[in-house]
Amino acid sequence: MQKLLTYEELKLMRQAGKVASLFLKKLKKRIRPHTSTKSIEEFFEKFIKHYPEMSAAFRGYKNYPASLCVSINEEIIHGIPTSSKIIKDGSLVSVDLGIKYKGLFVDVAYTYKVGKISTLAKKLRQVSLKALYEGIKKARVGARVGDISCAIQKVVESNRFSVIRKFVGHGIGKDLHLPPEVPNFGKSDEGEKLTEGLVLAIEPMVSAGTFDVDILCDGWTAKTKDNSLSAHFEHTVAITKKGPWIITQ
Repeated sequence: MQKLLTYEELKLMRQAGKVASLFLKKLKKRIRPHTSTKSIEEFFEKFIKHYPEMSAAFRGYKNYPASLCVSINEEIIHGIPTSSKIIKDGSLVSVDLGIKYKGLFVDVAYTYKVGKISTLAKKLRQVSLKALYEGIKKARVGARVGDISCAIQKVVESNRFSVIRKFVGHGIGKDLHLPPEVPNFGKSDEGEKLTEGLVLAIEPMVSAGTFDVDILCDGWTAKTKDNSLSAHFEHTVAITKKGPWIITQ
């Protein structure tokens, strides 16, 4: 189990969370057809320079070569930004990033719609976002990790989509990835008990088809095995006596 954080540490994380959230808001106007995924990374790197005490948490983490992840359509997570990967009209684009601030980390992801998307893509995105917030509702003192997992799975599977099982949410705080793991499937009242000061990165990854995945030859990018659409949403959430505190809101 990770070390529980103090309220002062959570407030520091919240400062980084606000910056991460602001970036995602600004990015909404930047993600357009005919732009490259590399341009998103460049925009983030320019943005984060305005906050000299903060840094991109992903670059170099386990040798990851970029400052954030950009994944398109059937790509689930860990897409490496490149100049050759061009965003097309009608795409779903998932952007995942972390920020480090005074030895503490936050992690957040959002799936954007580009132009006019299909009915299936619209539903997938809506269901994935709803699953995130249903999971967050369960992030309370005395509950268990499985309560979050079960809530997410119910939303996803009741809409005939699949929860990606190879990748999970995680603890976060003084490192980017900490115990406990937070699967997006499972049974309620199972898993680690949630206590005040615990912080979790809750992140449903959802497929319109199978939950099986392939890893591309770059060694990072994970895509759906059947090339079905996917969506990914994530928030960093602190467990407090007053309920879940969405650090990256």
